[in-house]
Amino acid sequence: MTVESTAERVLRLLSLLLRRPVWKAAELAVELGVTERSVRRDVGRLRTLGYPVRSTPGVGGGYQLGAGARMPPLLLDDEEAIATAVSLRLGTGGTVAGEGEAALRALAKLDQVMPPRLRSEVRAVHGATEALPRPGVGIDPDLLLVLARACRDEVRVRFGYTSRSGEARRRTVEPVRMVATAHRWYLMA
Repeated sequence: MTVESTAERVLRLLSLLLRRPVWKAAELAVELGVTERSVRRDVGRLRTLGYPVRSTPGVGGGYQLGAGARMPPLLLDDEEAIATAVSLRLGTGGTVAGEGEAALRALAKLDQVMPPRLRSEVRAVHGATEALPRPGVGIDPDLLLVLARACRDEVRVRFGYTSRSGEARRRTVEPVRMVATAHRWYLMA
């Protein structure tokens, strides 16, 4: 039988909070093999580290992990780490301007903290895979955000464009959705 350190238990608590939306203190105590008082202390430790753990009192209440002002470190299981690394690798040839560099930076960070056995698996996938360059023009990520917000907020967008005949034109549309294909972006409006 091994004794679990406080740090290990707090990481396990974080992993549990990521698994489902709400946990009662008693449920967490059983899962962690500690008292409810230890659960409260560990929740406090997570909050000190910047994790926004919310607590709601009452019958339907419990602990839940909320979205924070900054992104805390992530805990990924083996399958999630491999899927993330492979997706980042494939994202290096994307159609969003600057996306490739950002994906490479994120991949380098992930590779640095990944256990050697997983790093080996990811490198095997990378070594056996060729990503063909995608034709098309890279789109500005800021423009994507503007259009995504317009879709979400149901507001009109006005833009200028060049018609097939070469004329400069203006158009006002009500965006509904953005559609990404292998090499182009479309705005349904």
